[in-house]
Amino acid sequence: MKLREIGIQPDILICRTEQFLPPEIKAKIALFCNVEKDAVITAKDVESIYEVPLFFHQEGLDEKVVQLLNIWTRSPRLEKWEEIIQAIKNPRGTVDIAIVGKYVNLKDSYKSLNEALVHGGIPGRLKVHLRHVDSEVLEKDGADKWLKDADGILVPGGFGQRGIEGKILAVNYAREMRVPFLGICLGMQLAIVEFARHVCGWKQANSTEFNPESPYPVIALMADQKSVQDKGGTMRLGAYAAVLREDSLAHQAYQELQISERHRHRYEVNNDFRDQLAEKGILFSGISPDGRLVEISELPGHPWFLGCQFHPELKSRPHAPHPLFREFIQAAYREKRKKRRKHP
Repeated sequence: MKLREIGIQPDILICRTEQFLPPEIKAKIALFCNVEKDAVITAKDVESIYEVPLFFHQEGLDEKVVQLLNIWTRSPRLEKWEEIIQAIKNPRGTVDIAIVGKYVNLKDSYKSLNEALVHGGIPGRLKVHLRHVDSEVLEKDGADKWLKDADGILVPGGFGQRGIEGKILAVNYAREMRVPFLGICLGMQLAIVEFARHVCGWKQANSTEFNPESPYPVIALMADQKSVQDKGGTMRLGAYAAVLREDSLAHQAYQELQISERHRHRYEVNNDFRDQLAEKGILFSGISPDGRLVEISELPGHPWFLGCQFHPELKSRPHAPHPLFREFIQAAYREKRKKRRKHP
């Protein structure tokens, strides 16, 4: 009514409800709001956001929009959405993923990441339970308390010193306890730091972002950024290509030898230490086409351990899950089943 008072007349009313509106209620709303009865649409609460397109189709919203715009289009093909809902509502199994970060009290900070993990379970009909673990609390209490029941561990990106050592503890736990691990951006960088400290024996290894005086700066500023004083707008942003090794988890996931992914960072694996890290067991399975920058690192012999400099969650979709999330969730489920067979 307030909109009509200022001259705005709706063509369609979408009404948020807990139940479908019965015809007589729709008729009453249409009468009092001066819209057609078939333009009153129920926006029913749903268990999964991915049900929304199906319910709106059931209510005839798509057909009404086409009619009002006076255009022609074919009937919508919603088979993929139906398959997504079937996979989410009728899973064949579950996996528990621990996300170790420092913004856990603001879960929307990880919204795209959370959804990408859910997407990763759809092809295998796996329900993904997410557990957000505060890296500062983990550092205080120890990794075992917070991660012992996790089927997979993910360390996401972030900025600043706070919570860094807790994230490194999470990486260490995943590596030593052989829990499937995915490190994204800073998560990959800290996986390199953890490996340098505990496998290479460089106890003071670090990123120059956190300790500029580290004798083993395995993560450092890109060479062309070292002289930059004003860092505003100087990050490595946007899509960049990477070349994959054939005998790698990355190639197994993508089934391609060259990929393109979106970046948002400033620090890189320090090339001065690449050969030494590789000799100790790290596989740099994704490299920039010019060979200068590490894009993906892995640990051969581990059930599934991969870090990437880019943000794969930005390209994931429910009908096209990102291959790294798909493989990570599959690995977590596979290892969970192995543990159950050993300890029924």
